[in-house]
Amino acid sequence: MQPSIFSKLKALQERYEEVQTLLSKVDVVAEQDWFRALSREYAQLTDLSRYFLLWRKVQGDLETAAMMENDPEMREMAQEEFQLAKAMSKELEKQLQLLLLPKDPDDERACFLEVRAGTGGDEAAIFAGDLFRMYSRYSETRRWRVEMISANEGEHGGYKEVIAKVSGEGAYGQLKFESGGHRVQRVPETESQGRIHSSTCTVVVLPEVPEAEMPDMSQSVLKIDTFRSSGAGGQHVNTTDSAIRITHLPTGIVVECQDERSQHKNKAKAMSVLTARIRAAERAQRQQEESSTRRILLGSGDRSDRNRTYNFPQSRVTDHRINLTLYRLEEVMAGKLEILIQPILQEYQANQLIALSSEQE
Repeated sequence: MQPSIFSKLKALQERYEEVQTLLSKVDVVAEQDWFRALSREYAQLTDLSRYFLLWRKVQGDLETAAMMENDPEMREMAQEEFQLAKAMSKELEKQLQLLLLPKDPDDERACFLEVRAGTGGDEAAIFAGDLFRMYSRYSETRRWRVEMISANEGEHGGYKEVIAKVSGEGAYGQLKFESGGHRVQRVPETESQGRIHSSTCTVVVLPEVPEAEMPDMSQSVLKIDTFRSSGAGGQHVNTTDSAIRITHLPTGIVVECQDERSQHKNKAKAMSVLTARIRAAERAQRQQEESSTRRILLGSGDRSDRNRTYNFPQSRVTDHRINLTLYRLEEVMAGKLEILIQPILQEYQANQLIALSSEQE
């Protein structure tokens, strides 16, 4: 282990012990904001502390095994124990490096999932519906809650645009690399000649902004319109102006919500989506300004990027960012999305580790 990494781990271990002591103090418990902040820090440092203490114990085992090799009667057993301890030490160092990687504070938050039909007309809208079902099924396997915000249905099925909120532990962290372009290759239901067509959809995943971090947007920068909901009918849907359209005048960002019968609830949902979009736009601008010093590891996540191709005739799905091809398309569309998400996350972590090692040299 590099001395700089060891020093950092030792300092974090000492901080873990300090936080542990602070959390037992009565005056800290009385200050709820401070107590919550320390509790979060304690939770973040727990695994790192546990692995670091275990790593130090293994170093002791290595030293003991090395000393035992001087004894002819113990040499064979000592060499075996040395190799086992060495392998464990290597694995623990890998885990510790992963725990040292900078964490995106948004990763544990809920997120907004937006799927839009691109080129391809009715087939693009149908595929947008297929993608949304894929994400919904994946969310079910993770026990996340999917709450519809708004939906603009296609004439022959699917969606021209659908926006939903996905709530659950780690939702944004697991889905954030889904942002970008998704292409489908298949024979459309509306195709009479049996020819394969290519259509596209775009996916955008935005982290939910906690209420405490929401910017104070005065009415002067917002234009709020009400209108009657469109949809499958019903007494309230077509007779009350419950739907909400909010325009953020400085940026021109527009959000609509008509899923709820209550105008108040629709406004609250629309404001949440609007805040997430404004924050994402600010982040994109900041990243663009810092592009000279940033390394784009897995694509920018812009809507123009082509993340994946879903080829139905060959039952093939390809993620172009990491050159991964699987012939398990049916499983993916049924919600087994982890077989694509995990390799992307592993590639991202591997690149982060390379960057971390470069910084330490």
